[in-house]
Amino acid sequence: MNHSDRNPLVFVGVYNGAGRDGIFAFRLNLASGALTPVGNGLETRNASYLAWHPDGVHLYAVNEVASQDGIKGGTVSAFILDSATGALRFINRQPSQGTSPCHLCVAAGGRSILVANYGSGTVGVLPVEADGRLGPARQTIQHEGRGLDPVRQKHAHAHAVAVDPTGCFALVCDLGIDRVMVYRFDPERGLLQPNDPPWVQLRPGAGPRHLVFAPGGRRVYVVNELDSTVAGFAFDPASGALIAGQTISTLPADFGGVSACAAIRLHPSGRFLYVSNRGHDSIAVFGVDPATGGLEPAGHVASGGRTPRDFTLDPSGTFLLAANQDSNTIAVFRVDPATGRPEPTGRSATLPKPVCVVFG
Repeated sequence: MNHSDRNPLVFVGVYNGAGRDGIFAFRLNLASGALTPVGNGLETRNASYLAWHPDGVHLYAVNEVASQDGIKGGTVSAFILDSATGALRFINRQPSQGTSPCHLCVAAGGRSILVANYGSGTVGVLPVEADGRLGPARQTIQHEGRGLDPVRQKHAHAHAVAVDPTGCFALVCDLGIDRVMVYRFDPERGLLQPNDPPWVQLRPGAGPRHLVFAPGGRRVYVVNELDSTVAGFAFDPASGALIAGQTISTLPADFGGVSACAAIRLHPSGRFLYVSNRGHDSIAVFGVDPATGGLEPAGHVASGGRTPRDFTLDPSGTFLLAANQDSNTIAVFRVDPATGRPEPTGRSATLPKPVCVVFG
């Protein structure tokens, strides 16, 4: 194995409209932070979120489209990776069970895909066959209600879905109704049922968008898009109950402009939490109290472009990559291990409207 083989693959989903290439591959040089393109882009439409199967070979993407290949509404596509070349090959796709799918996760050891459909406010459950192929959906759940914001919260908008570390509960952020819905998940049958209690209510107009579980699975952090806050919760892995704790702003106290949160990530160490601000165009950094899970503001770093829709950290926590949708760049930062602060490397990659970035 040569040195380049140890440099990880990075995959980026983009909004390409009616264009051809929707997923791009790069290698990240772990010495310099340079991103080098690998092959050509993969033909797929509006791959706005990506998720890996636990086997590290199968990749799944939501296609945020009105229709595709005779399928009305959004779709989920399956791909298989050639690890030697970094090339992805299309396997198949299935309806996402709603409109404008924007997030998905792989559950039950790779046997199910859970997908959040923003436009319709629905959650779909799709089986994954032994060869990685997607089967027709097993279940569709419709969220109901509305929120405070007359424009963004006229009805339900499922925005993200995550399964807890035990694999027994699925949490769904619904931006339109200011709730994190909690479902019991049956991994054998691949079915969801409402938990008791079935949701936790956030404050009016918050707009919950994404969430992350802390290491150990007993804390959850929810990023609220509309009011630019992070809400912390204690999570009971036995009952699925969420207990509200701290809520903290992601913006500087003196910021007076318009901004909306997007992505949220924890450092692999669990010591730092990060949120992207679109408008302020920054990555907010928080220290995490290991005893209480409380967050302490630790400053902001310019995202290296406009509208940081997504970002991620490499598995070692050494590099942070920010996908700046409206400046068509992936900016590379090196994370200070003592402070957690991302420092610009001066390295970046250019590609059209990047909206999701994941390591292979």
